Amino acid sequence: MEWSFRSAETLTHALRAGEVTSVELTEEAITRIERDDTVINAICVPDFDRARAAARGADEARARGEDRPLLGIPVTVKESYNVAGLPTTWGMPAYANHVAAADALQVSRLKDSGAVVLGKTNVPYMLQDAQSFNEIYGTTNNPWDHGRTPGGSSGGSAAALASGFGALSIGSDIAGSLRIPAHFCGVYAHKPTAGLAAGRGMVPPFAPPLPAELDLAVVGPMARTARDLTLLLDVMAGPDPLTLGLAYGLTLPPARHERLRDFRVLVLDEHPLVPIGSAVRAGMNRVTDALVDGGARIEQHSPLLPDVSEAAMLYMQLLFSGFAARFPADLYEQARTRAAELTAGDRSLDAARLRGTAFSHRDWIAANDHRERHRHGWRQLFAEFDVVVCPIASIPAFPHDHNPDRGERRIDIDGVAHPFGDQLVWSGLATMPGLPATAIPAGRSPEGLPVGVQLIGPMFEDRTPLRLAELVEQAIGGFDAPK
Repeated sequence: MEWSFRSAETLTHALRAGEVTSVELTEEAITRIERDDTVINAICVPDFDRARAAARGADEARARGEDRPLLGIPVTVKESYNVAGLPTTWGMPAYANHVAAADALQVSRLKDSGAVVLGKTNVPYMLQDAQSFNEIYGTTNNPWDHGRTPGGSSGGSAAALASGFGALSIGSDIAGSLRIPAHFCGVYAHKPTAGLAAGRGMVPPFAPPLPAELDLAVVGPMARTARDLTLLLDVMAGPDPLTLGLAYGLTLPPARHERLRDFRVLVLDEHPLVPIGSAVRAGMNRVTDALVDGGARIEQHSPLLPDVSEAAMLYMQLLFSGFAARFPADLYEQARTRAAELTAGDRSLDAARLRGTAFSHRDWIAANDHRERHRHGWRQLFAEFDVVVCPIASIPAFPHDHNPDRGERRIDIDGVAHPFGDQLVWSGLATMPGLPATAIPAGRSPEGLPVGVQLIGPMFEDRTPLRLAELVEQAIGGFDAPK
């Protein structure tokens, strides 16, 4: 029997029943990686010897009667997480020889749960692209079409899952980096509520692994089923023991509903700043039809929804302010000069990105105050709705584009070229206010490429969109392996 595409939940049942061993699962995963990854290039840092040892240890622990959440399950880890004894480079050639001294907190949690870490997955340079390529490890290809990207920055993890290289993976998200790769590769991902899962040790090689959290950024789970997302989130969730958060603890409330017909859903399939391609619209329609057929209450407009154009501008400003915080002084001053030349009436996304790049601390405080008003608006919305369904990106996976001038890059939306960076508008809708969002498969494009949508839920109510993801999976199906 082949196990490579089985869910972690199924594998756990098989391990408990004695139908398979962790050593067998691990060897099967390694064999598949060695056979298929020469074309995909998802696993940039294999760690097979230690994986085999961990698998033997998991089998011995189970023989002693132990049973942990992920005991014996093969998994992968995004390259940006520190794993003791392995390189952490973030795709930066200057740090090609940097080896982490200790595990990131989430890697420790994986290992404590009994998971078997097969290795690390590829990323873009500095994690700053919707693709996954760098000068150290090369380009990761989409398992559905090798001429297209698997997304970024957790593209290696999504490609690994779609290829059967382990049952689970962990990634991160500041600009859709969990959700866009899931959408492009036909798998599942969950961007947790901001602050829910501690990110210590998921840091650039030049930065110390401190418990500080980067604004907008989260770490989160990736899987091939919705239920596996919940399984892995339960391992990842919780405050950093180095902070006072441990004193208060954290218990996520249960999902608001268990049955599809009890959910109140707002469907957003239009945005004033970026169009939605026909393939993504078809995926949205498929999910909406399933919700209607299941008896959910569906609305497509609500006066409670915060202004999405304003939200996109604010997100771009906060995002690029964070990027620019570590710019050399001369580049920052150049940005300030260019921003000062913008007209007051320029409300384009390009202008928002430039203004954010030039932010002063005073500007950032004003933007953060504005964000709090948006958060309050979302709280009011979620008093009337349980989940918001919307796209993750406007198009399926696009062809590789390594043009170093991102201002020249374009994405094709039904034959019309649009700025490359504008595709982040939809992922930013949940990121800016810190809301949980679950990426789910929603079918395939006419070319056979995966298409996904995201389910946005109330802050710290992650189990609500995760439960709806399970119900939609039951209604329309979920992950399919590339043929």
